[in-house]
Amino acid sequence: MLLPRILTRLVAAALSLSAIGTAAAADVAFPPADRQIDYQLGGAYKPADGVGIVVRDRLAAPAAGKYNVCYVNAFQTQPSEASWWLKTHPDLLARKNGTHIVDPDWPDEYLLDTSSAKKRDALLAIVGPWIDRCAKDGFNAIEPDNLDSWTRSQSILSRDGNIAFATQLAERAHANGLAIAQKNASDLAPIGRSRIGFDFAVAEECQVWSECEDYIAIYGARVYEIEYADTRKDANGKPVEPTDVYKAACAARGGKISIIYRDRALKPAGSPGYVYKAC
Repeated sequence: MLLPRILTRLVAAALSLSAIGTAAAADVAFPPADRQIDYQLGGAYKPADGVGIVVRDRLAAPAAGKYNVCYVNAFQTQPSEASWWLKTHPDLLARKNGTHIVDPDWPDEYLLDTSSAKKRDALLAIVGPWIDRCAKDGFNAIEPDNLDSWTRSQSILSRDGNIAFATQLAERAHANGLAIAQKNASDLAPIGRSRIGFDFAVAEECQVWSECEDYIAIYGARVYEIEYADTRKDANGKPVEPTDVYKAACAARGGKISIIYRDRALKPAGSPGYVYKAC
């Protein structure tokens, strides 16, 4: 009978494709767990001695001789690109009652609409080539920002929609040989690696929000923490000194993960207001 032979061949082919996918993911180079990070989104500059990992915007060039992470605002618009989205893809921006939804803390960033498979595929047709370009330019990984955008969407977006899009981004990154970071949404950390496909985490202000251990439980030493020099309140709204927050983070985890202290604007070294410290 031919049927068993055909089924055997189909199963073998499926296993072969699965092995190829696994091998591709295994070939991704993860960021070094024991190296200091620098967060350079406000402008590229020569990293300080001791820095081994550099995060730069997708339009910047990678830093020579470092492990480079390519920043991609994958769930919201960049301020400089907002008009382009409004003109060319207004249908891919989340709306409520006909009005586009913005991030209340960053009012020049519009939320991308991840509410349906059709919209997510259309978004991937735009964001996917950005990821491809990161790989071609020589980056080692991507950091897709604003995974938690559904929490600011006035109930228009959903957790599941963002998980689905993040999974597509992880597949695209791995297909390009890039690692991918979880950024935001610490409550998704338990499924970040196993279900979505994240390889490490970039954790902003996790000391302030008591989220650091959530990430470390999943990603171990591959958690890269950033605390900011303008933090004046804790998660309960009580006044704090930003340096105290940073010192507490270093005391708690400085021997386990890379922790840095930066100005909120992430200005280049030498600029007025530039702040950079590392545990």
